[in-house]
Amino acid sequence: MTVATSHRHRKVAEPRASLGLKQSRLPRWTLPVLALAAVGAGCGTGLAAGLDSTLQWGLIAAVLFVVVTYLLTAAVEGTRQAKDRLATSAVWTAFLLAVVPLASLLWETVARGTKVLDGYFLSHSMGTLPDAMPGGGVYHAIVGTLEQVGLATLIAAPLGLLTAIYLVEYGRGTLAKVVTFFVDVMTGIPSIVAGLFVLSVWILILGFGPSGFAGSMALAILMMPVVVRSTEEMLKLVPNELREASLALGVPKWRTILKVVLPTSIGGITTGVMLAIARITGETAPVLLLVWGAKTINNNPFDGAQQSLPLYVFQQWQQGSDASYDRAWAAALVLIAFVMVLNLVARGIARWKAPKAGR
Repeated sequence: MTVATSHRHRKVAEPRASLGLKQSRLPRWTLPVLALAAVGAGCGTGLAAGLDSTLQWGLIAAVLFVVVTYLLTAAVEGTRQAKDRLATSAVWTAFLLAVVPLASLLWETVARGTKVLDGYFLSHSMGTLPDAMPGGGVYHAIVGTLEQVGLATLIAAPLGLLTAIYLVEYGRGTLAKVVTFFVDVMTGIPSIVAGLFVLSVWILILGFGPSGFAGSMALAILMMPVVVRSTEEMLKLVPNELREASLALGVPKWRTILKVVLPTSIGGITTGVMLAIARITGETAPVLLLVWGAKTINNNPFDGAQQSLPLYVFQQWQQGSDASYDRAWAAALVLIAFVMVLNLVARGIARWKAPKAGR
């Protein structure tokens, strides 16, 4: 009787306890409505105050949205939930404020770059055409960019990969610390410094002339620390159990690295290399110092001046005519598309080589 009675009392008491845990909640449509109201209030405040910049309107709307969301949530749901909503609103607001300039830049580039971007523009060079005249193309700059970035990758990728393997698998002393220190220093080197270094050694001291290969060496200096760092982190993610299992079977260490460690981390390594390539593709200062630019097609990166996409954009914008402005925007759009393709390829390789779940 006692057990049955206590069981019956527990059944009656449970709903009452659960009712005490319920609290008032804002409807789901509250935040979208507040966002729209904040945008309207920001625009109205900007117009009333005579502010010409839409960025200022957006900042006013963002501040109003965060403050009103916090106050309303605190009044309805409590202070604890209001703090959580405040952090969430601040994160979303910061995200939108970061995306708006990027979206605006992309929209402006597409709108202005498509004026002259066609098959003729992609398949012709400037030749003897004056920069102030309409016409011409970007083919010579595309060829130069592909050759210079390709040579830089051939120089930096193997050196960066081998350096990272040494630091992770063999580096246990003063030399490893010194290499790590210099890699960290090289990560923050400005591109103009790398260009000046190659200029002083390759052109002024050794006496070679400007060429695409000279620019590639400067780009390789900028690319190498990125490859080292990304590869080093990927190699550290490989479980030590895999290395120990291979070594326990009598496999030499070099073969363990070649057959076990590298295949396991190849997806991340490839992604790091592709991102490093995307990072150096838009560099202008080293190319300006070492390649000099050319209006005609030069397929030989080891002899003579050569053009590249970033330098082409800079030189066309420097001319100051309407035709050169159009070509500069079109070349910038081509450069953005090239970098975007590299990033998409890197993400695709990372997803393709990622460990499959459920195995």
